[in-house]
Amino acid sequence: MGEKTFYITTPIYYVNDLPHIGHAFTTVLADITARYKRLLGYDVFFLTGTDEHGQKAERAARQRGITPQELADRVVENYYRLWERLGIQYSRFIRTTEPIHRRAVQRFFQRLVERGDIYKGVYEGWYCPGCEAFVPEGSVTDGRHADCGREVERLQEESYFFRLSRYQGPLLEYYRAHPEFIRPESRYNEVVRFVEAGLKDLSVSRRTVRWGIPVPDDPDHVIYVWLDALTNYISALGWADGDPLYERYWPADVHLVGKDILRFHCVYWPAFLMSAGLPLPRQVFGHGWWLRAQSKMSKSLGNIISPEELLEFSSPDMVRYYLAREAPLDADSDFSYEGYQTRVNADLAHDYGNLVHRLTTMLDRFCEGRVPDYSRLDGEMVAVRTDLETWVGRLEAWVDRLAYPDLLREAWVHVQRLNGLIARREPWRLMRDPATRPEARTLLGFLTEALRLITVGVWPVIPFGAGTFLERLHQPVPPDRRHLTWGILSPGTPVALGPELYPRIELPPEIRSEGIPSPVSIPSSTEGLAMIDIQTFMQVDLRVGEIVAAEPIEKSRKLLKLTVDLGTERRQVVAGIAPYYRPEELRGRKVVVVANLEPAVLMGTESQGMILAADVDGRPYLLEVPAEVPNGSRVR
Repeated sequence: MGEKTFYITTPIYYVNDLPHIGHAFTTVLADITARYKRLLGYDVFFLTGTDEHGQKAERAARQRGITPQELADRVVENYYRLWERLGIQYSRFIRTTEPIHRRAVQRFFQRLVERGDIYKGVYEGWYCPGCEAFVPEGSVTDGRHADCGREVERLQEESYFFRLSRYQGPLLEYYRAHPEFIRPESRYNEVVRFVEAGLKDLSVSRRTVRWGIPVPDDPDHVIYVWLDALTNYISALGWADGDPLYERYWPADVHLVGKDILRFHCVYWPAFLMSAGLPLPRQVFGHGWWLRAQSKMSKSLGNIISPEELLEFSSPDMVRYYLAREAPLDADSDFSYEGYQTRVNADLAHDYGNLVHRLTTMLDRFCEGRVPDYSRLDGEMVAVRTDLETWVGRLEAWVDRLAYPDLLREAWVHVQRLNGLIARREPWRLMRDPATRPEARTLLGFLTEALRLITVGVWPVIPFGAGTFLERLHQPVPPDRRHLTWGILSPGTPVALGPELYPRIELPPEIRSEGIPSPVSIPSSTEGLAMIDIQTFMQVDLRVGEIVAAEPIEKSRKLLKLTVDLGTERRQVVAGIAPYYRPEELRGRKVVVVANLEPAVLMGTESQGMILAADVDGRPYLLEVPAEVPNGSRVR
């Protein structure tokens, strides 16, 4: 066949409740990865679905007065609808109530029996219905599971057991030979420590739960829901029926999961596969959680974010972009509506959307609505093109690490660079003079091709708006790898006008603003502000300072700690600019500092001043000072 294949999965989601932002996060990341891999020329299989068996589904159905199957049929429609709205392009949606899955689970269980790894015994211990897992004695405090806080039950019943203890050595050996199997590195270390502490045999059947797949030849027992659920990764490929999809795509390249189910995927699942004599997946990637005010989201706290709610006042691209841009995958992320509004308005509405609008409008006005010739680039344009091609060359490496915050941060550096070219070179002014008109046309052609290349590179993240812009350029959607090269747009290509891609969003009145105030924020309008006299203004001591060090503040995604040289002293200043500036970009910059501001403590760190910035649609732009101005100079 020759074509490179790529198989990515999400967990299958429980049907005991509606999808929340955690489900959307995992699925959006998987979809973005699948789209990038298709763009880069891979034959991709992307699997998601629902886990419809087990005690949680059984209880939730009983509470509603319906059967578990009726509950599953109702809830799964919410997933279908949400994934369609978010543009999720899965290859297969597996439901564990499908006959193909039942056949695979029973055959898989029988394979473990044949290998001598299943035996019957009696289980007694703590069981957490919320996690659908048995809990060690040391993980129970005051009758609750220490990991999730839910009440546990004491169970004693006949059970089939899997000889998990037999696989402690083989698992550790495999981890050490394949460190890439568990990512990021912090998750790898966590799993290794867990297995090194010792593995006990695992109960893999229940007699008190009836909603599930019966054990072959012993229908009084239902197969443990996690053994059932994990098998979906091969049942969806038709493993039990000899479907060629299994041979083509297995083993999976990436199981993308939340960190709370890491143990099931990195310990139980590979042990089951080893026993069954099947290849192990190449990688399990365990991402962090989305938090609210540094607390895990839960129904009991009433702090769950619904993707449907976000889609009521913003676009699918905005949800996708925010989730991909804001979440470092090796740490938890804190959601706030204010942070969401600020990010998508600044990056999508202002930076990207406004650039598309300005550029297409100028092409319509000055170039008859067609792409002008851009073959004769000046030195600055050549430098921008070179940097863009370097960025494109790094795309696959970022995708393989799921490093979307880094990929998008650098993409928007290029977007801002194009906006800066327009602001500095003013093509509308150049068009007035016949002598400079060729320069203006070349610049507009260059900008159009540069923005097209960026757009192809971020299309997997924002497919709706990026796809619309590509269609206005009469480019194919979806694009393919050929379109990740410079020079695709032919001079004379018509460019269509259209409405704004990303209108600014406003938070609905019922949503409370809850973000941390930014030390650099200033009012966006002077309306209603009190007038001051010159003597009052002169009381503000504004000084030129040079940023000599910058670093993140632990547990904060907005704040950076800056060391600023004011000539006669150095000050520590905390600034809420982490979403917009990397620390390494700030060192050496000359800025304006409010030097006589009363110190304040933000996130446990003292701030001894304020860095001034312009507020453009919620995005701070640092005010910069020429390099030749001495540190400590007074600003008047």
